[in-house]
Amino acid sequence: MNLINKKYFQDYMPENVCFGCGVNNDQGLHVKSYWEGEVAVCHWQSKEQYHGWSNLMNGGIIATLIDCHCMGTAMAQAYKAEGRELNTPPEYRYATGTLNVKYLSPTSNNHPVELRARVVEVKGRKTVMHCDFYCLGEKTAEAEVIGLRVYDSSQSDDNNVFKS
Repeated sequence: MNLINKKYFQDYMPENVCFGCGVNNDQGLHVKSYWEGEVAVCHWQSKEQYHGWSNLMNGGIIATLIDCHCMGTAMAQAYKAEGRELNTPPEYRYATGTLNVKYLSPTSNNHPVELRARVVEVKGRKTVMHCDFYCLGEKTAEAEVIGLRVYDSSQSDDNNVFKS
């Protein structure tokens, strides 16, 4: 799979220090998401420190991957809906409104995982998404996620939840 020249959503999130997706967090997971048609895709390889039981991925890490993948997807969807490139103003940031993860079967910590998210609904500043989580071709988790736009650089600070 050729991932060179992909436009990763997280590369367009200035000053992001999030543990899951922050490009400015040396200790983080470095989630990288991109469009494949109408589906946002992320491929990620775990490390030994992220196991739960021996050889199995920690459930909190799975939830974090889903969460950060979907917040990047919500941001990218907003730009896409406006017909804009990711690096154009105004800048948007999203935070998790809800995260409902169903763990379907254990996930290997020794093999790459793939996340596939699709936007189900956009209503105002709320984006509803469904995310499937795969390992070795098997869906091991799925989630319903709501992302809330908490920052819009075209609005005054009084209208933003998050202030840079």
